[in-house]
Amino acid sequence: MTRYTKPDWFDSIPENFNHFRGDKPVEEVQCIIPDMVGMSRGKAMPCEKFSPDTIYYLPDSLFYQTITGEYVEIDQIENQWMEKDIALHPDMSTACAAPWAEDVTLQVICDLKTRSGELVEVAPRNVLKRVISLYKEQGWRPVVAPELEFYLTKPNLDPNEPVEPPIGRTGRSASGRQSFSMVAVDEYGPVIDTIYDFAEAQGLNIDTMIQEGGAGQIELNLLHGDPLLLADEVFYFKRAIREAALKHNIFATFMAKPMRDEPGSAMHIHQSVVDIDTGANIFSDKTGGISSSFLHFIGGSQKHLLDVMPLLAPYANSYRRLNGRMSAPGNVEWSKDNRTTGLRIPICEPEARRVENRIIGIDTNPYLAIAASLAAGYLGMVNKVDPRPEATNEVWREGSVLPDGLAAALASFEVASDIRAVLGERFCTVFAAIKNAELTEFRREISPWEREHLMLNV
Repeated sequence: MTRYTKPDWFDSIPENFNHFRGDKPVEEVQCIIPDMVGMSRGKAMPCEKFSPDTIYYLPDSLFYQTITGEYVEIDQIENQWMEKDIALHPDMSTACAAPWAEDVTLQVICDLKTRSGELVEVAPRNVLKRVISLYKEQGWRPVVAPELEFYLTKPNLDPNEPVEPPIGRTGRSASGRQSFSMVAVDEYGPVIDTIYDFAEAQGLNIDTMIQEGGAGQIELNLLHGDPLLLADEVFYFKRAIREAALKHNIFATFMAKPMRDEPGSAMHIHQSVVDIDTGANIFSDKTGGISSSFLHFIGGSQKHLLDVMPLLAPYANSYRRLNGRMSAPGNVEWSKDNRTTGLRIPICEPEARRVENRIIGIDTNPYLAIAASLAAGYLGMVNKVDPRPEATNEVWREGSVLPDGLAAALASFEVASDIRAVLGERFCTVFAAIKNAELTEFRREISPWEREHLMLNV
């Protein structure tokens, strides 16, 4: 029998992983990256083959695929199909367990660079890093706190059939309109317990978990912190939640609007900005009042969020959620403690003053959604954009309304020169090409509604 020897690099991984594995040897290491969708891609290898100092490679074509796996021709990309290598550099600060695996498995998110050492511009994690660096140049550090909404459902084995709520411990299907019900959460106790277990094994922090308004809909809130760290956590959580549900023969879906008559699922982002030198929240002035930076962040959000909607609502289905009802505002107005506005200002102490972006759907890539939202606020602050007057009533789809579909959103994104400069022109070109291709694919499909109501009646 070969005796297990702990690799030297184990000293660089979080202690909770060693606590999770106990005396068991690590069998596998997964080097992963978030793709354009926000799903994990990468390479798996036996533990003894892995080293943090080793560079691994994947072809750059993985960023040219639609959600269906089709490759997109992009005229602006020279020699696109040479499929040049991109280098995966393991970021050991992200190392954590993959607790659903049968053998002890470590997963590590990798930084992406070209062979010559430059950052891969189209990589979503690098897009967020780019935005954070712009804040740093101004002496600012953004802080975010995401809220994740998702549905637990019956396994949907036939895509032509509608999604249905799961069966709970009572033997009944979940019912909607049970917001904040502890009984509703307990109905899926085993799944929730597994999510907590997976989070603990991965070293991920949960602030709170509640029953949302939809049948089988859960909301999970994360602690506030560094945007890149939180995007990594959302990336990890989505995978963990799916795996936890599958352990109990249930699906977890992050589709924005999986059921016609139930609310959609959002990823609300709470955002604030602190001074790097002092640690003070720059959204509040020295007396604790509202600062000009706070108002300019809102002004930039109102001006530029309309231009980055494809990053906040990336699919045709995303716009079914943004109908101005069921706590899904269809505008970019702002107001204190008003959930009908796209930009809600929670009631809080001056040091915690923040802007909640309620537009973002859970179907987004978290790196891109956070980057886009912060980019809009950044442009507002550097260009001193004043917001419109605060909304004082319910607004829903009043004021400056969101586009009613992906086509209109893409049209605005294509000509949004200011925001494209912040996010990176090459990334924006590739992303727009993929979204246009997905929209074309979607439009070619014939829906069950058309077959049911048009086939024999027209």
